[in-house]
Order: sequence, then C-alpha cells, then structure tokens
Amino acid sequence: MSSTAPPRAAGQDHVWSVAEHLEDILATVRVLDPIELRLLDAQGCVLVEDIAVPLSLPPFDNSSMDGYAVRAADVAGAGEEFPAVLTVIGDVAAGQAQQPSVGPGQAARIMTGAPVPPGAEAVVPVEWTDGGLGGGPVSGMRAHSVAPEGAFGEVRVYRPAEKGAHVRPRGSDVRTGDRALEAGTVLGPPQIALLAAIGRSTVRVRPRPRVVIVSTGSELVQPGEDLRPGQIHDSNSYALTAAARDAGAIAYRVGAVSDDADTLRSTIEDQLIRADLIVTSGGVSVGAYDVVKEALSSIGTFESGAGGVDEPVGGSGVEFRKLAMQPGKPQGFGTVGPEHTPLLALPGNPVSSYVSFELFVRPAIRTLGGLPDVHRPTVTAELRAERALTSPADRRQFLRGRYDPATGSVTPVGGSGSHLIAALAHADALIVLPEDTVSVAPGTKVETVLLG
Repeated sequence: MSSTAPPRAAGQDHVWSVAEHLEDILATVRVLDPIELRLLDAQGCVLVEDIAVPLSLPPFDNSSMDGYAVRAADVAGAGEEFPAVLTVIGDVAAGQAQQPSVGPGQAARIMTGAPVPPGAEAVVPVEWTDGGLGGGPVSGMRAHSVAPEGAFGEVRVYRPAEKGAHVRPRGSDVRTGDRALEAGTVLGPPQIALLAAIGRSTVRVRPRPRVVIVSTGSELVQPGEDLRPGQIHDSNSYALTAAARDAGAIAYRVGAVSDDADTLRSTIEDQLIRADLIVTSGGVSVGAYDVVKEALSSIGTFESGAGGVDEPVGGSGVEFRKLAMQPGKPQGFGTVGPEHTPLLALPGNPVSSYVSFELFVRPAIRTLGGLPDVHRPTVTAELRAERALTSPADRRQFLRGRYDPATGSVTPVGGSGSHLIAALAHADALIVLPEDTVSVAPGTKVETVLLG
C-alpha cells in the first residue's frame, strides 16, 4: 500500500480512493495487547509466544492395539501349524500405574494406549491369537472375545512380531524441549489439542477483537415482527455481525436505532465499554435524516472534565468522506471516546454495507487481532457474461459474482443495484472494475476478490 493518503482533515470536497481510505484505517487501528486465555477461549486467536514441549508425547511406550505384550524371541517362527504358546500373567489397561513384568515364555494381555510392561518388546494383536480361549486365531468379529478378567491361562500366538511391533515409542510424537507451536500461529482445534496434550491449560494470545454492530433507521423492524407500511426488516445488523464473526471477532449486535441523534450518541457511548471497534450502518450520505453524521460529529470529541464540564479529547472524531467507488461512495471513519475506539460508519443499503465491510472493516478486525491474511485473496478470472459490463468513470466498481475455480472464470450475479440483497446471497466473489474502466467485454480477464 502506498503512503499517499491525504491527512485526516482533507476537506469535504476531496474524493478518496479505496486505497487511501483503507490505508488511513489500517494506519489508525492498532493490534490488541496480548492476554492470557484458557484454551477454548483462545480458539481463533494468534499465539504471541513460542511454546516448548514440557514432556514427551507419548510420555511412555504404549500399545497401538488390543492384544498381548510379548518378548519378540518367544514368538519368533510362530505360525498356524506351530503357534507359540505363552503363559498369560496378567492384564495391562490404559491408565494402569503398575504392570506385571513379562519374562521368557510369558505374555500380558494389553489394551490400546496402555503402557508396555517391563520385559515386553512387542505387541501381538488379539486377531493373531486364539484370544486365550484355546481355539484358532480370533477373527475381526471376535476381537474382543478374550478370556474373562482374572482367568489368565495360556494364549496361542499364530504370527511372529518383531521388536517394536505395534508399540508407540515414548517421544515419537514430540520430545521434551521441542517447539510445539511458534509465535504467530492461529489456534484452531488441532493446535488446541496439542496444547492440551502437553499440559497447557492457558496460553498467551492476541484476543479476538470485540466489535459492536449498530444499524440505524426508524424504518427498521426486527426479523419476526410484522411490517407496517414504510417499514423493512433490519438485515444489516445481522449480516455485519455474521461477517465480523467470520473475520475472527467477538461481535455484539445492538440492532436498529431510530433516526434520533441523541439516541444514537447515547447508544454508542454505552457500547464503548465493550468495544475494540464500532461499526454503524446507515445515515452517512447527504439526506435530511442522516443522523449518524449529526451524532458522530461530536461523540467522543468531548469527555467530562472537572466540574462536569466537557473538555476536548485530542485526536478523536469521525470524518465523513466521499469515495471513488460503487457501491459505497459515502463512508465515515475516525475514533470515538476516551480510548479513541475506532469507528467505521458504513452506508445503509445492504450491498453497499456488505461490500464496505469486506473492503474496510474486515481488514481492520484482522489487524486488531494480529491475524495473518488481512485481505481476502484476489485472483484474475475470465469474465463470463452475456453482454459487456459497464462502470461509471472515475469509480472503482464492485459487482457480485460466482467464481468457478475449475475454469478460472467468474460470472456476474444480479445487477449493480445496491439494494439487491438476494443476488448477494448467491455470490461468492466481487468483480473489480477499475476507475479507468467504463466497459469490460466478455472473455476479459478481471480482478476478482474471493469471499470465502
């Protein structure tokens, strides 16, 4: 990214490019400080320290099969006609602290995961034996038909076993002092499993950012409620909350706030205590009821000083901008509150809101969390369309599309209208038409952002 973004106070007539706006956002947000979290709470977080192995895995030689622990010499040459006949001296179960010692001509019945007893060198699977029942080899269906506990007797072994057969050696997974995980690792289920296996109950990570989602508009009604004339269901807060979670955040959906500047300001101020980032949708253009501008023009710029008198907070404030993009021309960005919490104000049209999230909010969330791959992957794809695509001059246009990895092609979905949420639901990519492009013919290679 270039460093050509104008200063924050660029003037209302300045038209920002997509790159300038994003650069200003990423230059403002700061990665969150590390904290110690319990393992399951750390899922999806970025590790900030190398993790050394305190004990080998497995911590002892153990059996990989149900069967009999034996000395290799005692079963050498064993076969169907002349089986090795061994005296069963006891059982070894998983978690058993004390094991019988296996001597010449002896065997110990052993379960999967149980420690290999002293003297034993290999494990003979129960299917290679008569199961201690005095018959032929145990079939797969009879693998658990071994002699009752305490009735040890003898076992016939019908196949030889080399030293180490069916034994998981101590440290064969990781050894004491090895590096289990390195700083920068994103903790998913396998990494959490490894941490638990080596005895770690907590880990030091960058926490998942807490993101508060607020949609605005007196016309908004919650899903499940009946619509009256002039009303619509609030979809933005749901879409943005789901998108924030998908980006790695802990997202809080506040829902719809009416077109009242005082109510919106009060709502945002109440949410600051649990927010690393605030995202609003609606009310950022030039309409008479664009209360987000009215509310945010002062929120966070002042805080209560001595005697309850409001005093300015340096560096806070939200600027509203015009971007050279479609959809999503009106945008707002700045910081609010005494902690200078970043706030992104997005347009209210559903497609504009979602595209803006993907371009600006998602990178901000992943930057806060210290996550890799801040941006969505981008590929060059062949445009498959019935007719040429058009784009307004001096605007970067983002059209919904479906990407086919088998052919490396992308097909537009729906039209360019910023209200076409049904088309968005069937898209998995954004087709990017640059500012200097007004028409793109079918078959042209186009930049394509993959959404998942």
